[in-house]
Amino acid sequence: MATKDAPPRWDRRMQQRLAHGEAAALGELYDRFASLVHGLAHRVLGDERAADSLTREVFLHLWENPEAYDPKQSPLRSWVAALTHRLAVQRLRATETAALARGGEGTTEDLERKVQHASVAARADYIVQAMPTPLRAALELAYFQRRDYRQTATDLGVTEDEARRRLRLGLQLLSTAHDTRPSGAPPEYGGAL
Repeated sequence: MATKDAPPRWDRRMQQRLAHGEAAALGELYDRFASLVHGLAHRVLGDERAADSLTREVFLHLWENPEAYDPKQSPLRSWVAALTHRLAVQRLRATETAALARGGEGTTEDLERKVQHASVAARADYIVQAMPTPLRAALELAYFQRRDYRQTATDLGVTEDEARRRLRLGLQLLSTAHDTRPSGAPPEYGGAL
């Protein structure tokens, strides 16, 4: 049985394969995480072309700097999401600062509010994506279909207590999206840029 401190085998092996320059590893990594990276980038940047560009940048960074990821610190999925989030916020801040310098409307406080809003929205998207399916299903029924906990229980085929528990846990997870600590979302940033 593996110890709690041992990183998942796939994450550790992927990092090793990238470090050895195995192009197939990059392709596998892309297949697994491209939609996550692009979705987070688009959520922060609000622009398809910018999200495409940032997606390429993230995977280029992974290819050129495989040692930046430490499997002992966090799951690869969380680390990739954190890298994407960090680069997207940097790009948004740089883009908006340049627009302000060219005489665009707004203030630096408006810029920081926009960056904070985009950051929280991206974190919430990541949390929902990473959430266990039973919690996500309960939240989707309650939010999108306006179901109360009783209706949610019926739709999911669970007890009312179980539906309340799922909704409560899902909402507790979502509430962490507002956590502004640097090591906050996604769950743990591993490694350094």
